[in-house]
Amino acid sequence: MSEVAAKQSHPKGLWVLFGTEMWERFNFYGMRAILTLFMVNSLMIKEADAAIIYGGFLALCYLTPLLGGFISDKYIGNRYSIMLGGTLMAIGQFLLFISASTFDSSLGSAKLFMWIALFIIIFGNGFFKPNISSMVGSLYPKQEKNKLDSAFTIFYMGINIGAFLGQFICPWVGDVKDAETGVRDIFAFKWGFLAASIAMIIGTITFYVLKNKYVVTPEGRPIGGLPKNNVSDDFEEGETQTAKFTSTAIGTSVAIFAALFFVFRYLLVGEFGFSDVAMGQLIKGIIYPFIYSAGIALAYLIMSSAENKVERQRIWVIYIVSFFIIFFWAAFEQAGSSLTFIADNQTDRSIFGWNMPPSMVQIFNGIFVVMLALPFSLLWDKLRAKGKEPVSPLKQAMGLALIALSYFIIAHNVKDLGNSGLLAIKWLMLLYLIQTMGELCLSPIGLSLVGKLAPKRFASLLYGVFFISNAAGYALAGSLGAIIPATGDKFQKAETLGVNLQEVLDKKVTLTAEQVALFEKEQLPMEYTSFAGFEIHNLYEFFMVFVVLCGIAAVILAVLSPKLKKMMNGMT
Repeated sequence: MSEVAAKQSHPKGLWVLFGTEMWERFNFYGMRAILTLFMVNSLMIKEADAAIIYGGFLALCYLTPLLGGFISDKYIGNRYSIMLGGTLMAIGQFLLFISASTFDSSLGSAKLFMWIALFIIIFGNGFFKPNISSMVGSLYPKQEKNKLDSAFTIFYMGINIGAFLGQFICPWVGDVKDAETGVRDIFAFKWGFLAASIAMIIGTITFYVLKNKYVVTPEGRPIGGLPKNNVSDDFEEGETQTAKFTSTAIGTSVAIFAALFFVFRYLLVGEFGFSDVAMGQLIKGIIYPFIYSAGIALAYLIMSSAENKVERQRIWVIYIVSFFIIFFWAAFEQAGSSLTFIADNQTDRSIFGWNMPPSMVQIFNGIFVVMLALPFSLLWDKLRAKGKEPVSPLKQAMGLALIALSYFIIAHNVKDLGNSGLLAIKWLMLLYLIQTMGELCLSPIGLSLVGKLAPKRFASLLYGVFFISNAAGYALAGSLGAIIPATGDKFQKAETLGVNLQEVLDKKVTLTAEQVALFEKEQLPMEYTSFAGFEIHNLYEFFMVFVVLCGIAAVILAVLSPKLKKMMNGMT
């Protein structure tokens, strides 16, 4: 290979990390595809509570990277963190398999196994996620950082090949309905969770076997080893090699966190009591405020460690962009909750005579990413060569605009369905196509942006900060997913009880105490949901919430992009 070709090609270590992340995403997205359906159908958890739990779980999965990034940067390094995280996630998925195997004999024990499993997966993801992303950035010498957008887009293709496989195989074996009666086999979910566990074991072993040979610097030194073994060649000239935080800065950050926690708890719950019993309220009243407060408090801590104006401005860019993409993830992560419920209850999923399982509808996102990731990577390379490549924040504004467009289209296609009509699956396919294009403008570009701008001494920690935007977005996704209005199956269930649900929601009839008990047992709503003081009467109004939130965020971020470009100080 010529010297020029060698410089243009990507290092082999990228493909090792590609494969490792592929199996991890199989594990995570496969579990995600069936999790809420398992909670609702096997564990008898209400849809609204399942959406809140789902949002809180995903949010914590992207909050713990702060802890994993800090421990990695300070003590154990990327390599050990990845192996620890992969092992924990494999164990967590196996505990979900146990939960799905025992609910028929002991519902209480099954729920306990589920909570322990989710807890372990949360911490496993915290060790795995920021460190593998950080290692991608470390594969390239300082003079080749302009290749990171392309590298992370390729890496992102690995993520979504895994997502595609997980969202196909786990629902295929875990979300099974009788072909004649349409009745779901609630005992089959366990096989989906077992497949996810096996995938994580494969991914961890892959990394362990290949890391020493391929995951190395251009000079052949191991990447992601113990921090004490770092050498000066890995850092910018004059940059400190170890992250240092003063006791004053840490103490102030803790105080900021504590104050903001109570503020956010009051805003979200309306009171300062801690007597909530329902797990959904516990998540909304404690975990969500924790996430929002941690993100802001950490900003002060990291800024206090910045060594000069350039570092400080670049870190500010990471934080500003991270704030805006909260709204993208709040909309995008409806895939595992409200969009899955709509696919289950109000979508004609027939494709050439085959009735697709509702949890598998998410697979179109993975398919489209695999199809489009390489073309997007080549597009950025071509635009860069011509000097016309958009700056990273503008690319992310484009991603927000695209997801707003996807919900605008779907909103107008459900407008005339009423409460019992069926949505053609082609519209959900179009939604996932447009959202995938938005995702490719936003997520890999965001990962690349952190790789370009973060000081190396706490790069993994700043990846953790970036993932806080995911965490906050997922928390918001849970809250928004819970406001989905009643759809077809709810009206049909009410009819079997001799009640017109529309009249109940419109307050035209009053339920008896016996009917109220039946409604609660069948998880039927007795009033409209609301957002920001506005009642959500139908799916059109529900989807327009995401159009407004993401549309406004896209416009503001696009306007700020020229200023952010200056603050990036030479990076694009």
